[in-house]
Amino acid sequence: MFTDRRFVSYWILWASFALALPCYAQKDSIDLDPVVVRGFVPQKFMSGLKIQTIDSTSLAQLRFQNISDVLSAFTPIAFRNYGPGQLSTASFRGTSANHTAVLWNGLNINAPTLGQTDFSTIPVAGFDQLSVQYGSAASIVGSDAVGGSILLESNVNNDAFKTSAGSQHDSFNNHQFQANARYSGSLNDQWSVSGKTAFYNGLMNNDYPRRYRRSYLLLPTETWQKGMVQDLFFRAKNDRELSAHIWLTDNNLTLTPDDEQGREMTRTTAYRTMVRYQVRTLAVRTAWVRDVIDYAKGDLAHPDHSVTNKFASRVEKDFTLSLGDNVNAVSIKTGGEWTHYRSRVPGYAQSPVSENRTDFFLLTRWQPGSRITASVNLRQGFVTGYNPPFTPSVGLEYGLIQKIHYNLKIKGSAGRSYRVPTLNERYWKDLGNPGIRPETGWNKEIGLEQIFKEVFGGSLRTSASFYHNRIKDWTYWNPSMGFRVENLQQVLARGIELHLSYQQQTGTIRPGLDAGYAFNKSSQEKAYDNYSQDIVGKQLAFVPEHTANINVFFKYRSTRYTSQFQAVSKRYSTSDNIQFLNGYGLLNLMSETTFSFNKFKLLLQAQIRNVTNTFYLNVRNNAMPGRSFALSLTFSYDSQ
Repeated sequence: MFTDRRFVSYWILWASFALALPCYAQKDSIDLDPVVVRGFVPQKFMSGLKIQTIDSTSLAQLRFQNISDVLSAFTPIAFRNYGPGQLSTASFRGTSANHTAVLWNGLNINAPTLGQTDFSTIPVAGFDQLSVQYGSAASIVGSDAVGGSILLESNVNNDAFKTSAGSQHDSFNNHQFQANARYSGSLNDQWSVSGKTAFYNGLMNNDYPRRYRRSYLLLPTETWQKGMVQDLFFRAKNDRELSAHIWLTDNNLTLTPDDEQGREMTRTTAYRTMVRYQVRTLAVRTAWVRDVIDYAKGDLAHPDHSVTNKFASRVEKDFTLSLGDNVNAVSIKTGGEWTHYRSRVPGYAQSPVSENRTDFFLLTRWQPGSRITASVNLRQGFVTGYNPPFTPSVGLEYGLIQKIHYNLKIKGSAGRSYRVPTLNERYWKDLGNPGIRPETGWNKEIGLEQIFKEVFGGSLRTSASFYHNRIKDWTYWNPSMGFRVENLQQVLARGIELHLSYQQQTGTIRPGLDAGYAFNKSSQEKAYDNYSQDIVGKQLAFVPEHTANINVFFKYRSTRYTSQFQAVSKRYSTSDNIQFLNGYGLLNLMSETTFSFNKFKLLLQAQIRNVTNTFYLNVRNNAMPGRSFALSLTFSYDSQ
């Protein structure tokens, strides 16, 4: 086992090598593609921020799994996962689970009662594109984007007709099924239509052959999950677009189902609907989301029933501001959004509760030349009973070297963030605090990115990012106050992230590599009472200092072999850092091959997870399962 120091030294040496590779001396040249914006594309105004897009091939490989499996394999985000089909929450750049904004087509879908998303309830089948934005982006996204944002998008489909159906069977008597169809065509001379219809259904019985691993309990659970996705895009020739989106999910988790007295059932149902209309540079969006949580213990026939409705509208307008001759214009997006929450929760002191949020924003992007891109963004929020801070941000990217075969870019950003307290934090009976203050923070980061083209027949990308994020009035369920919600902590998260990817683009044999490492130091800076005096300067509980991932794949014709390795250092399970969970490394192997018959394809995939049967804990006293296997078969038809 490597010590933490050797672990860091190895990855810094690897990063130094990657960033010091020789440059190619070629004439200056860069090609700029025109930018066509449809709907809300936040990445356009995120200059200076680190953004990582997970490629479609990787998503297709993990089509039967949830989003936490994808993000664990390709990003340094640390997940606190309780097991297959169980609760999975994120720690993004050293922050807590409610500091990550999850956006679906630009709409924040974090549950307003909890202020977070259970990533086990978001299957890969629910979206088309996945991007990860690192660091705070409150000026663009709004509340919750303190540690980062997860961006889920539905893409316009150009396939005339394409359909697929597949099933996966895992160890422990777990099963998954998916079916989808993509289609497009012309309605008349002016309008065309395209869309996607998808269904998924899964059952995770988790029938473990042994109840214990090294004297730790393998918690018996049973989860079933089902959902439907419907996307429709109507596009006209005169720059008009109308789209409608529906995403229905139903997830039921039962802990210890055979124990009639001690069993617990949590059922989360979400109805997400959205309509967007865009005419030239004006866009309007309206959405309705209903989150339902049913919870019962012992007698599952009469659960507590919580319902939260969210109504949201957004209007935005794009402008182009000319700055004079020979100077590129400034792209401007301005607008506002209004959200209304209404929630009925049995545990609240009063029910129902409601809240209104209004935001006004001004986003700008300026590219005065081929080397420089700058963004200045402003947002002001208004919340019932609160006064959120004004949240500006500024970002800059500069191309230090721009050659045909080599690009080197430096980027940096600074911005303010905030998080509005959740409904639970304010209204929970006895423990809630109606006077709780919103969290605020400042995030600064700087990074280098470089691209080597035509390296051994492929492209090589490397990046290094340094960040510093201070959050004030950190909300905490305080043990010294009987777990009543208080503003207790000022937290500082700082660290470094390294990333390297290589992929060969041509040839019968195509190898590839994707690797990353993150070091994060996240600790409380100030103490506000006697309880917290002994935890100042200590690493936050369940936040690992080191995470790493390596994905290596090898493709030969229609067959692809992939190995995935994930490493997590020890995590402290108490705030005073006395008790901790050991670090671990997981190795997964995948192999898939495609058989083609004219317009029909048959995809066969096999997986071995946790190949070395590593024993590890993600929470105290609850072991994670060992080695497991999965076999899937997917049949598809493409009319083109």
